[in-house]
Amino acid sequence: MTSTEMPAVAECTVTGCSYNHDGCHAFAITVMGENGSADCGTFVPLNTKGGLDRVVAQVGACSRTDCTYNSSLECTASGVRVGPGTGGHAANCLTYTPR
Repeated sequence: MTSTEMPAVAECTVTGCSYNHDGCHAFAITVMGENGSADCGTFVPLNTKGGLDRVVAQVGACSRTDCTYNSSLECTASGVRVGPGTGGHAANCLTYTPR
């Protein structure tokens, strides 16, 4: 899989993330988590906005091996949506679908 084949972060609605300003400005995100949660491991809760000048975020890695879209730790979804989580989970991959 090349970087042009990696799934894009099609949407992020997590307003408290430094990478999210009119879209995800991280180069790539990591999906992680446990106990049924698929967290965006790239979430950074700072007042400073960061990342690249343009919106190009993609899924770099996924450690949720129980997800339908996970193949050898790579995401095979056509795109992912990231949104607010609950409790201690600030940002979740909303595309996560357990097998």
